[in-house]
Amino acid sequence: MKSQLQPWHLLLLILAGWTNRRQQDAIEYLLTENHILREKLGKKRILLNDDQRRRLAIKGKILSHKVLDKLATIVTPDTILRWHRELVARDWDFSKYRKSSGRPPVAQEIVQLVLRMAEENPSWGYDRIQGALANLGHPLSDRTVGNILKAHGIEPAPERKRQSTRKSFLEAHWDVLASVDFTTIEVWTRSGLVTFYLLFVMESATRRVHFGGCTTNPDESWMCQVARNLSDAEDGFLRGKKCLLMPTLSGFGPGLSSFPRARALGCSAAPLQGVYLEL
Repeated sequence: MKSQLQPWHLLLLILAGWTNRRQQDAIEYLLTENHILREKLGKKRILLNDDQRRRLAIKGKILSHKVLDKLATIVTPDTILRWHRELVARDWDFSKYRKSSGRPPVAQEIVQLVLRMAEENPSWGYDRIQGALANLGHPLSDRTVGNILKAHGIEPAPERKRQSTRKSFLEAHWDVLASVDFTTIEVWTRSGLVTFYLLFVMESATRRVHFGGCTTNPDESWMCQVARNLSDAEDGFLRGKKCLLMPTLSGFGPGLSSFPRARALGCSAAPLQGVYLEL
């Protein structure tokens, strides 16, 4: 029995063709609009966020590579299909539920604390740093401390102490460090032009300056008296200081360095050419 074409069949065919043509016209318009936007942007790269890439990947997977090659203008068809493969792979990624094996890594703030202790205290060894960390509530083994320092190129305490620079010494003793120096002024008196030596002491941490005294002859006895005044236990300007930086000038004489409460640690290199005194 042959099926006969009914009038409503013909009407459906005409409606389907008209609808398909309307869809093609809409697609062509969107393609033209897209091309115009791309021409306006030029060669500037369009940056898409994760949600936009996900939407394009889902819609692009439905189409074939051949159709995408005609329609896609923002990115290539291979890129859209790659995004879809990554979406599928991400759905099967259970790595976040995987338990890590081995010892947990040391927190970065603890690593920075170990490095700071080693740099500010060149004489501290692994055990001393380990003890200081334990007092702060960070239990670490001395071997872990050593591994951290080695990973950052910091030598053990004996080598680090010998390689200590003037900058690291000053930073480590900044709060207990003071400096002393002379300046001169020429004064006309009845006997002629006389040079007065003015002694100033400065607290390194606060830059507070103290006038130590004035004399025309800074000999040993005068320097010893100045040293007694500065290191007085009640109101001495150097009270609480442990290191004194002074230039190697003959005007100082042996006064400060021969004072009973001062011991010379050695001379620094140029350009300061100073002597460190431990009070």
